[in-house]
Amino acid sequence: MVKLEDIAGLGLLQAPPKTDSKNTDLERAPSNYKSLNTFALPKARQYQQQFADIYFLRLTKIKPAVEQIAHEAWDDTVLGGENANKVERVLDVRQGELCWVAGTVYMDMPLKPSILEDVSKDRWISAPTSVGHYYSEDGKDQVMLEDDSGRIRLVGEPLKNYFLVTGCIIAVMGTENANGEFEVIDLKFADLPPQPPRWALSDKKPKSEDVSMVDVGSPSKKIAIISGLEFSGFSTAYSAELKVLREFLAAQALDPETQSNEQSKISRLIIAGNSIAEASSSDPHSNNPNTKTHAKKYGYDASSYNPAPSQLLDSFLNELLPSLPITLLPGANDPANVSYPQQPIHSAMFPESRYYGPTPTHPDQAGWLDATTNPFESEIEGWRVLGTSGQNLDDICKYMEDPDRLGLMEAMCRWRCSAPTAPDTLWSYPFQDDEPFVMKECPHLYFVGSQPKFGSKVIEGPDGQMVRLVLVPKFSETKEVVLVDTETLDVSLVRLSTAS
Repeated sequence: MVKLEDIAGLGLLQAPPKTDSKNTDLERAPSNYKSLNTFALPKARQYQQQFADIYFLRLTKIKPAVEQIAHEAWDDTVLGGENANKVERVLDVRQGELCWVAGTVYMDMPLKPSILEDVSKDRWISAPTSVGHYYSEDGKDQVMLEDDSGRIRLVGEPLKNYFLVTGCIIAVMGTENANGEFEVIDLKFADLPPQPPRWALSDKKPKSEDVSMVDVGSPSKKIAIISGLEFSGFSTAYSAELKVLREFLAAQALDPETQSNEQSKISRLIIAGNSIAEASSSDPHSNNPNTKTHAKKYGYDASSYNPAPSQLLDSFLNELLPSLPITLLPGANDPANVSYPQQPIHSAMFPESRYYGPTPTHPDQAGWLDATTNPFESEIEGWRVLGTSGQNLDDICKYMEDPDRLGLMEAMCRWRCSAPTAPDTLWSYPFQDDEPFVMKECPHLYFVGSQPKFGSKVIEGPDGQMVRLVLVPKFSETKEVVLVDTETLDVSLVRLSTAS
């Protein structure tokens, strides 16, 4: 028995199929989609350069916006008969003088991993270390502000009202005390960047008369977002729900009226990472006593490789792609590079469904299967969309004991940086010419996958920018699918369940 629970106002019908209804062919709503290559790495990648260029580029791009807001807020500020003056560099701060300065935040935390310390102690590692949290319970954490001239410690009560992480750009007003610390009186961020209008990049903007027909006619289209499918090499407890998910997305579940009015209106599926389950010792393939062990060649045992998870994912995609275009982001567990930004999963992993990808004659155009980067940016139905598979948010959550994940998503938007902790605690490619994590334009929809539970809210910027934030839960744990209305950006949640 299939049960679809209305969680957030979707209103799916749960009535039994009508016996007198005629079988009609459903028509899938078309998808207006333009994928951007914001986070694509160059084919000839260089790893000899230092990571300092990333911080310099980030400061160069965001600092003018921060200084403009600081100018507007503090230019006429007078405290104790003294005007607040701007200083260009951190080292230009003078003791007892009221001033303000902009720079990059650095969190000095004893529990935070340090690659420099690992190298100096000859602890060579092949993947990022896994640490539960970075914050210290004994109060030894320190907030620093730095630029190309130096670094100064920030102190003061106002800092308790803000959440800061390494890599965000801020401006602080205050004065240096006798201990050489900067006593903060006020603090400013860049806030939301300029937001492009809808259909800014597309030539498929519908005519005004078509828009009016959509508003009063049939239901608007939907974007389905799921994350954490976690296909494994053996049967899972939620394999039945995966089958129901496939039927729901293919518009084969529930009654014909629901299929026509709701499920067929899903114009695109976005899979936000972790489609493959994390390797587990409980996999019978790895513990099969009949499996012969061979000597490892160059440190790699080919006999331990289990192709079943990628085959199951390939089969899942192949069954949906004839009727539904799919955008696929890699995640932390997927077969892609570890460092941020992750590049698309190679088409060789999908021998069945790769034929729905870009054609040889148009390799730059997204096919019905768009294996993209993580993070990724696109224009869907005219809306600017930014999405990640969750590593950026998960890393920031380690800076605090009880994180508000929607609040941290909002903070990243107001910092104008989608991955501020890269490359300090979030491994990243050492960019030299550009810093793609800086939000040059404000998205209309910003989602993060592989989260513990669903959440959503709308934030507003100083110039009327509106951003829909969405936390996409792990399907393997919650059995939930997020649906986004393409006309209003309202979000609804569908929970799939089975019963014997």
